[in-house]
Amino acid sequence: YTYDDYVQWDGDWELIDGIPLAMSPAPTRKHQSIAGKIFNLIENQIEECPFCEALYEVDYKIGEDTVLRPDVVLTCGETNEAYLTKTPEIVVEVISKATARRDEEYKFSIYEKEQVHYYVLVYPDDLIAKVYKLENRKFYLEGRFDRETYRFEETKCGVTLDFERVFKKFRRSS
Repeated sequence: YTYDDYVQWDGDWELIDGIPLAMSPAPTRKHQSIAGKIFNLIENQIEECPFCEALYEVDYKIGEDTVLRPDVVLTCGETNEAYLTKTPEIVVEVISKATARRDEEYKFSIYEKEQVHYYVLVYPDDLIAKVYKLENRKFYLEGRFDRETYRFEETKCGVTLDFERVFKKFRRSS
């Protein structure tokens, strides 16, 4: 299948190498809350950065046969309104049981090939995040974060994520 097919489908899908992959069931409330918190933290930091924007669940068209929909991205210099065409600086995927393998293997490989500066995998059940940084065209694990702050230094806007704040609400309720 191609992007032209993809835009005709009902429901939420991703397309990897021409293979359609359903994004159902809908994310859990915890998944959505964590992704929303990360989006808000990034968005609040880039208010004065005119060429970058934080986006939530936007299509990232990598090619005619590959369209991904990351949970949160930081993108800079994008001009296309319909979907992302430029490689995001940061991609965040909140892991769900139904899509874990896709996020950890297939998307990991695609984002690495596309030269995304940072790939963040967030594990809501464990309240941790793994931050991968691109160096020499490969992702390397920067660390596992649960209460620390990480600075994404190689971004145009110098964004940080405070994982204590990201996970705080869920530590109180567990």
